[in-house]
Amino acid sequence: MKRRVSIGFLGTTLDKSRRADRWKKWRPTVGLVQQEGLFIDRLELLHSSDAHSTRLVNEIIHDVAQVSPATQVRTHVLDVADPWDFSDMYTSMLDFARSYDFDPEREDYLVNITTGTHVAQICWFLLTEANFIPGRLLQLSPPDLRSLPEEGRSYAGGHSIIDLDLSRYDSIANRFAADRNQATSFLKSGIATRNRRFNDMIDEIEKVAIRSRAPVLLTGPTGAGKSQLARRIFELKKTQRQVSGDFVEVNCATLRGDQAMSTLFGHVRGSFTGALSERPGLMKSADKGVLFLDEVGELGLDEQAMCLRAIEEKRFFPLGSDVEVESDFQLLAGTNRGLQASVREGKFREDLFARLNLWTFQLPALAQRREDIEPNIDYELERFGSAEGQNFTFNREARERYLNFALSEDSAWSANFRDLSASISRMATLAAKSRIDENTVAQEVARLKRLWDGSRPEDAAVLVIEEVLGADRASRIDLFDRAQLSQVLQVCARARNLSAAGRSLFAQSRKNKTSSNDADRLRKYLQRFDLTFDDVRQVGNG
Repeated sequence: MKRRVSIGFLGTTLDKSRRADRWKKWRPTVGLVQQEGLFIDRLELLHSSDAHSTRLVNEIIHDVAQVSPATQVRTHVLDVADPWDFSDMYTSMLDFARSYDFDPEREDYLVNITTGTHVAQICWFLLTEANFIPGRLLQLSPPDLRSLPEEGRSYAGGHSIIDLDLSRYDSIANRFAADRNQATSFLKSGIATRNRRFNDMIDEIEKVAIRSRAPVLLTGPTGAGKSQLARRIFELKKTQRQVSGDFVEVNCATLRGDQAMSTLFGHVRGSFTGALSERPGLMKSADKGVLFLDEVGELGLDEQAMCLRAIEEKRFFPLGSDVEVESDFQLLAGTNRGLQASVREGKFREDLFARLNLWTFQLPALAQRREDIEPNIDYELERFGSAEGQNFTFNREARERYLNFALSEDSAWSANFRDLSASISRMATLAAKSRIDENTVAQEVARLKRLWDGSRPEDAAVLVIEEVLGADRASRIDLFDRAQLSQVLQVCARARNLSAAGRSLFAQSRKNKTSSNDADRLRKYLQRFDLTFDDVRQVGNG
């Protein structure tokens, strides 16, 4: 059996008593060797070298010998200039731990955190948790004298042992895992998404949202869920008590001229024609909260310059004012265009982009995470039902038919989750007795096909190519190549990988057995324009 060793400080206050009545008082160090079922073979007692401590330690040694003669007491002088100075105390205690000859194979160590300053107790915890001391923590507690008769009272008190090996506490580990899963599920609105890359991204966003106050940039095509994710990030921060203000959202594409400055930064009366009263502005409204600048790439250069200063210094001038306003907000920004291309073209400030680009997350198009379509169908159906106060369902054949279409390469999902949400709403509205049947699905599939076939304007080819290459490079492409490249980019944007895109583009060649490697053929075509599949897979379809 291992010998049991206790290590702790002399309690200069708790262990002290008047000589005459010392046996009618709880003294932790003496009570330690009186614990039932906890025999202490050796007591390592740390104390300072002053006269009071020296006298007290001798008294404690004497009394320990009376109640537990078999317990060996060893003393250690530990002089610290200021026992409330964490650095001094930790350094001295670390030196003691390093010089002590621990033998965990033969001895069981209990670190008594009952006595000593609060600083010493913290140091004991840190040293034990880091395994500088290979033991467990021991906490002593005074007796409840009210429940004991005066005659024959025991002043030993009680004890509890704290094992810092958290791996033994399954409930703690499970609670930690559950809390973390709850946070990531919260960001996904409770949807059990299956796409590994998307789930990995949400895991990272969860860490950033909790640990950082830096700006976050959400990119991705229109309808990919940037606004909803931004609001969920705000709500997560609020549950963590990191923000106390409001969530303020503005679509920068709707801001122009003086209106942009006024909306963002506020204005004073008379600052421009029509400014009949003072306006605080959205940045001030977001004080202590979160400001979400959606479509941030649409801001003018003047607004961008003021935004940069407001982000960095938390101060700005309202329009027409010479008095600065302060607002401590956290910034989220969204864009469906490549800001790097806008920087190259001089349409977006490089310094602002650098400030926003610390944490950038690319939300994929719905067509690029088709495995997540099914759980999102269930989510949209439940959400619509909650709003209408009814329970909507598919019959088995209708659900299978809709899923087959939704997961196929023929479904463009050009507006991403907006298309899916609208589709589910239409079918639920038309469902007889709240049950969606095959006929309702067939009508909806036909409707979606018509919608997607006619959804792009005549200059869609130009818009798609500009989104990938930028306006300057797109302008140098011949009209003949532009039409072909536009179709290729749209197919790549919907496909889950290069091979799938190749199969779709060269389906007829494969049928006639004139093509053997669709992926390689597509790769070489894209190389003509200095592009890779990864360059174009995030292109928006809206």
